[in-house]
Amino acid sequence: MQVSATPPADHEAADQEAADQAAIAGAKTMLRKAIQFRRDTRSAAERTRDDEGRLHIITGLLADRMPDSVAAYLSTGSEPGTLQLVAWLAAHRVRVLLPVLSPLPDGSRRTKPAWAPYAGPDALRLGAYGILEPTTPVLPSEQLPEAELVFCPGLAANGLGDRLGRGGGWYDRALRHASQSAPVLVLLNDDEVLETIPTQPWDRRVDMIVTPDRLTTCEPPVSSG
Repeated sequence: MQVSATPPADHEAADQEAADQAAIAGAKTMLRKAIQFRRDTRSAAERTRDDEGRLHIITGLLADRMPDSVAAYLSTGSEPGTLQLVAWLAAHRVRVLLPVLSPLPDGSRRTKPAWAPYAGPDALRLGAYGILEPTTPVLPSEQLPEAELVFCPGLAANGLGDRLGRGGGWYDRALRHASQSAPVLVLLNDDEVLETIPTQPWDRRVDMIVTPDRLTTCEPPVSSG
């Protein structure tokens, strides 16, 4: 029986694609390290001032209409802070869904992104990767469409909506379940809004960038198809 071989051109194309993806992954890693270093060197006073600036912009954005439900996250380390934002939303009776990263009760890893509603600081625990998460009942990722607004973390973004995450892909998977009508916002520092972001096919775009000084509405590239 004769077995047809894969054409050499297909092998070359596959090799080139693998090399391209490896180069993009390497560029992402270098950029993450550079941005994280800059974040870590900011003083506590700078972080507090920047957090207040972002919160002021968000409260202004929501001044005319408060959403019933949003998805957010609890910041850690030198990330742009969200603790005040989550508390402010809850104080205005907004249902805030937060990520749950801890393993399942049987110790196995979660295969899908999961969320739980915020019920105040006393209903939080230290979860996986040292990130606070709610102790309230866990909801499946399919309930994310209930959120009218999504705040997602990131290290950088550009005016096209390309976002650089931390590399785990959690939010890229989670955002597949978000409502198409729900804007996705990323909280950054001013120097993290860049011209170019290395991207891969699975990366999900954001709709708005919030920095201490401005709110930027992203304009994705116009498809030529």
